[in-house]
Amino acid sequence: MSYNFSEMIDRRHTNSVKWDVAANELPMWVADMDFRTAPGIVDAIKRKADTGIFGYEEVPDAYFEAVQHWYATEHNWAPNTDWMRFVTGVVPAISSAVRRVSHVGDNVLIQAPVYNIFYNSIVNNGRHVLSSDLQYHDGQYTIDWDDLAAKMAEPLTTMMILCNPHNPVGKIWTAAELKRIGELAAANHVVVFADEIHGDITETGYGYTPFAAAGDVCANNSITAVSPSKTFNVAALHAATLIIPNENLRNIVDRGINTDELAEPNAFAIDGSIAAYTTGAEWVHELNAQITANKQALTKLIAKKLPQLHVITGHATYLVWIDCTEVTTDSTALCDFIRKNTGLFITAGAVYGGDGHDFVRINVACPAERLQDGLDRLVAGVKDFQKA
Repeated sequence: MSYNFSEMIDRRHTNSVKWDVAANELPMWVADMDFRTAPGIVDAIKRKADTGIFGYEEVPDAYFEAVQHWYATEHNWAPNTDWMRFVTGVVPAISSAVRRVSHVGDNVLIQAPVYNIFYNSIVNNGRHVLSSDLQYHDGQYTIDWDDLAAKMAEPLTTMMILCNPHNPVGKIWTAAELKRIGELAAANHVVVFADEIHGDITETGYGYTPFAAAGDVCANNSITAVSPSKTFNVAALHAATLIIPNENLRNIVDRGINTDELAEPNAFAIDGSIAAYTTGAEWVHELNAQITANKQALTKLIAKKLPQLHVITGHATYLVWIDCTEVTTDSTALCDFIRKNTGLFITAGAVYGGDGHDFVRINVACPAERLQDGLDRLVAGVKDFQKA
């Protein structure tokens, strides 16, 4: 490898949300990697810092051209730059879109178990969460198409938030599945907001399809959100892009993000993002190889030492979803016990809704040495939990 994904970086006392833990604790919960970001991004930020002036910023054409270049070369989709709008983050953009595309009291459709902050964006804005839960059978998640169609057809359902690829289960939706979702949404006048923040993180040999690339029906009835934040671990840059092919819908969303003051970048967002999208491809490819190896190591160890746990096969994200039902039906109690007794901090699945109470989520985006430490703690914690 050209890049060092084995470096053990001490992130304590750096204002890190992830590492704001006790001295003996090992955090493997929030979606934040422990790898140093791509060198091109660091260099771009240093050059910007060297100017010594940090006034108001605007978004140049070069930013949108960099986004277009990335999606054309990495995902075989070249969205028109006129379709793009800069925003300061995917989550605030979701909340803004909820306020503009739906009305108070409407249903916003999700597919639980799903990223927990979706619920906040819906409920905090006076809308109702309506879930067409993913169906879990034999270690795999699938869509209940009849249920999805019925919930799309409910008169109050006006918007769907799609997680593509899906967090926390790690599923990559096929182009055919995305097209079918798009056709159901269009037929029922439901606008799809596709959160594709995890799209670049896929296992070796796998790729993802952007929702808007699945067909014209999908493109013309959707808002796609992308960002370098998960891919390059630069969430604090606060940079994301909305891609909205439909002009009328784009104008509606555009009004919202400006009203909500989400369209003004900070001093490092543009330079860092352009560097990511124009210099970071090889780094991401090597990152994905490391994450693939980490997932394989976790799966192998669990099969050998904790066969009562079952790792869900997901080919996207650096987050692993694990079925704990043979150990407990209360994964929150399990996670609390493991943290108290071993210091390992992982996420109980109940916050994601659906059948999440039977699962835990573990972040494996860290050096192999740190991963092994976490796995050793997991084995000890689960075994002690069963004895207790």
